[in-house]
Amino acid sequence: MSSPYTPRPGDGVAWVTGASSGIGEHVALRLAREGWTVVISARRAEVLAAIAERAPKPGRIVPLALDVTDRDAVGRAVAEIRERHGEIALAVLNAGTYQPDAADSLDAASFRATHELNVMGTVHCLEAVLPAMIARRRGHLVIVSSVAGYRGLPRALAYGSSKAALINLAESLKMDIERFGLKTQLVNPGFIRTPLTDRNDFPMPFLMPVEDAAERMVAEMKSDRFEITFPRRFTFLLQRLRCLPYPAYFALARRAMPKGG
Repeated sequence: MSSPYTPRPGDGVAWVTGASSGIGEHVALRLAREGWTVVISARRAEVLAAIAERAPKPGRIVPLALDVTDRDAVGRAVAEIRERHGEIALAVLNAGTYQPDAADSLDAASFRATHELNVMGTVHCLEAVLPAMIARRRGHLVIVSSVAGYRGLPRALAYGSSKAALINLAESLKMDIERFGLKTQLVNPGFIRTPLTDRNDFPMPFLMPVEDAAERMVAEMKSDRFEITFPRRFTFLLQRLRCLPYPAYFALARRAMPKGG
């Protein structure tokens, strides 16, 4: 089977969710500098508007406030993008959140909220963009997960399980839609300096500036690589940990991470 086509700016617009800060913000700016018209979505309209003002050319970045946990709103947003700006050739599904948690303070409502945003928010976006991409037999989907989804980690009950779900989703999606000529990529960042990692109170090895992470991500989105992961020295080690038997893995994880509480 030949490699799926990688869309270029002339093929349509790019849509980036979770674009009000962190990787989403900087990926959107990077794509705009490379010639894409980029629609950016997040819940904070005023922040999106400020990011749009930093576009290399007026109108190159288009703000569209959206809560991706609202399925109907996502459908309306995608219809609006197609009507006003053209077909979505590239969708970077990055919206997500992280709240540290632990067994002695487990709260089902908070757990559900994390999964609603990280998992169902992504699913809502996929549901909205896939029909037109399949009909055109052209499109590029980028699902942003995390190395936290590789294996269980302390204080990441909701976050880790949501990211594991996204990894599995991306793997299944790739095999299901490549017959339509669509391209699927999975992004698993390590520790990137963003407002989310600023909440961490433990050592973060190989912490990577968000600008460097966005540059690496956009560059590798042009490749045929399924998984995009960075910083490579750190994520290579974590990929090897996935192969360890449980006793060895749990011993290393306990030693590396705080117990909490």
